Amino acid sequence: MTSRGKYGSWLDPALWAYIDSVNAWYPPEIAGLPVDKQRAVYARMSRAFHQGRPPGVKASDSVIAASRHDIPVRRYRLAGAAPRAAVLYFHGGGFILGGLESHDDICAEICAGTGFDVLSVDYRLAPEHLHPAAFDDALAAFEWSAASIDLPLVLCGESAGGNLAAAVAQATRHHPRAAIGQVLIYPGLGGNEAMGSYVEHADAPLLSTGDVAFYRDVRSIRRQSPDDPTFSPLRDTDFSGLPPTVIVTAECDPLSSDGEIYRDRILEAGGKAWWHEEPRLVHSFLRARTTVLAAAEAFARIIAAVAALGRGEWPY
Repeated sequence: MTSRGKYGSWLDPALWAYIDSVNAWYPPEIAGLPVDKQRAVYARMSRAFHQGRPPGVKASDSVIAASRHDIPVRRYRLAGAAPRAAVLYFHGGGFILGGLESHDDICAEICAGTGFDVLSVDYRLAPEHLHPAAFDDALAAFEWSAASIDLPLVLCGESAGGNLAAAVAQATRHHPRAAIGQVLIYPGLGGNEAMGSYVEHADAPLLSTGDVAFYRDVRSIRRQSPDDPTFSPLRDTDFSGLPPTVIVTAECDPLSSDGEIYRDRILEAGGKAWWHEEPRLVHSFLRARTTVLAAAEAFARIIAAVAALGRGEWPY
């Protein structure tokens, strides 16, 4: 077993049990396998962690017709509820893994916890589809939702999906039906990898700074501009006009500083933003929500933030 280093006694034993179970499914050496093999393992792991859908939540699959391809989506609705908003959800997976199945229960629980419709987007993945493919699909899903769903829109994404949600928020801030809020869960926003949490938690469990660099590079086109805000939202030069934003990160995660800096940029531009670093949690803690109390409490806060923003309220 790899040395647990400074995290050995720092993290809760229940969290270590979760980390060990993930690593048993998805050990570090799997990164050397072909991407289809990685996806197969990730899919099996996701099924093993799947908690089922809460009672009353119904899901239906369809596609959004984009210019040259269809984008699969899954819409969740709570029986008997009159939704006040719709959540556009972008899953995590480093831009190379995940889809409608991998985050099915998380989306269903957001639906049940808010009463809102949730639209999960199966955007194209790298390395087959390099940037801006995932962003283009996320933007197309927003455009379709704005035209087809007669409800206020809240953007939500975790990890890679948090990057996409932020990029869409920035690209559509002047749209007639711009999102009324966004909730980003341990997002990777393209921050400086030589400072902050990237250094302090470079070897954190489940996501290292080296992993972040790998995922960044695997979706990059040749001569990828580091200043492209659709690739790295923190590289934008204008953070005005963004929707009220809630960012939740994990303390033991190299990406945590991205959330703090993004909050600061929005506040400096006169917007509303709140960042919370969940103490002694790690990247991907959403999957630990049934076995780790701190993860369950964090997910409850995330759902409450989505619910408040969808009602047009500022939760903090």
